Amino acid sequence: MAHAKLNRRALITGRVLSTDSVVTPPGCEIASILVQARPERLTEVEAEIGALPGCEIHGRDSRGKLVVVTEAPDAGSLGTLLNTIQSLRDVYSAALVFHAIET
Repeated sequence: MAHAKLNRRALITGRVLSTDSVVTPPGCEIASILVQARPERLTEVEAEIGALPGCEIHGRDSRGKLVVVTEAPDAGSLGTLLNTIQSLRDVYSAALVFHAIET
């Protein structure tokens, strides 16, 4: 019987490496992101973020702030989503303010 191989990354991320494949833990990543955008383009930024998979706008301030709540299948997808929001044309910054793993 072959022993499952564990490495540091697998242990930290909650994945177990077997000889066959990586087994992803059940559940998803839930996060809240605070976005600062150009106030005069807030409606457009809100529409762009709302069109991203798993994103919902839960708060809006006329000075250019948005509270985005998102759900992603894993931490890598969540990081990609955060980078995507930060890269939007009229976004000054996007900061992760809450993160949880739902099982």
